[in-house]
Amino acid sequence: MKPSPSLVVLLSVFLVLSVPVLFVVFKPLLMGGKEAARVEKIEKGISIYNENCASCHGISMKGTNQGPPFIHRIYVPSHHGAQAFHLAVEKGVRAHHWPFGDMPAIPGLEHDDVSAVIEYIRHEQHKNGIK
Repeated sequence: MKPSPSLVVLLSVFLVLSVPVLFVVFKPLLMGGKEAARVEKIEKGISIYNENCASCHGISMKGTNQGPPFIHRIYVPSHHGAQAFHLAVEKGVRAHHWPFGDMPAIPGLEHDDVSAVIEYIRHEQHKNGIK
């Protein structure tokens, strides 16, 4: 017995619509738990960076006339580790590498928020050969 054309169309539509839903549901399993968590953290970092950092450090992290670039060898993890970023956000930082002036503290960001921004910065640095 041959299936009716309407049944074939119905099943095709169902499959096309269900694949994206299945991907979202099973994304952590497909990517591996740690990688999925890292991607989520980077996505959170992008949002927080764009809201709080991009106006001075640039949307592409290449700096502006108000702040230095993060895509620069000065910000390698061995020179400016995570703690340096946390302290800069919490307390501000005196100008010491660049002629932009002091960076003020950025109120309202939690430790996990800053960690997400750092994850995003490190991800972008790695893509640009800074390790």
